[in-house]
Amino acid sequence: MPASVPASVTALLRRQFDLTWALAEYHLDRLEPGDFLWEPAALCWTMRQDPAGGWRADWADTEPDPVPVPTTAWLTWHIGWWWSVAADHVRQRPARERDDIRWPGPGAETVAWLRELRSEWTDTLDGLTEAGLDRPSAYPWPADAGLTVADLAAWVNAELMKNVAEIGQLRLMRAAGRAAGRAA
Repeated sequence: MPASVPASVTALLRRQFDLTWALAEYHLDRLEPGDFLWEPAALCWTMRQDPAGGWRADWADTEPDPVPVPTTAWLTWHIGWWWSVAADHVRQRPARERDDIRWPGPGAETVAWLRELRSEWTDTLDGLTEAGLDRPSAYPWPADAGLTVADLAAWVNAELMKNVAEIGQLRLMRAAGRAAGRAA
């Protein structure tokens, strides 16, 4: 018998999020440290270590043409950036700037960081009332767009699904290349 339709928007958003996160876990569980900085093309956006040992994302304020292929490192940083800022907006905290988001580096620390963000997000989502979902939201769109926290939560689900699919595709390509003796 099919599951019933959730009684609230919050329940629907949470069910959709949980489905998306299950896909994330599938790939996160299988990532190897070498997957993060693997560059599948000559034109890539990645994370680069700075002289102090921190990591900085490749970035352009105007999207280049052609768009560089992001590495898994860049994608995991990107998730951490937009998800942190989304949580800031929903929790009505001052929003962090892009350069304030610190990527932990290639490997288990980044996977743990993403899982911490998931926990914070589910706590945030579970704490929303219908009135909270109806509150205006100016992220990730302009303040005058007329969208709500519910729209933001739906966007988080869609953006996470897209980014996780990209990570999965990169992971599969690298693994297939290694199996064929072509990739590092």
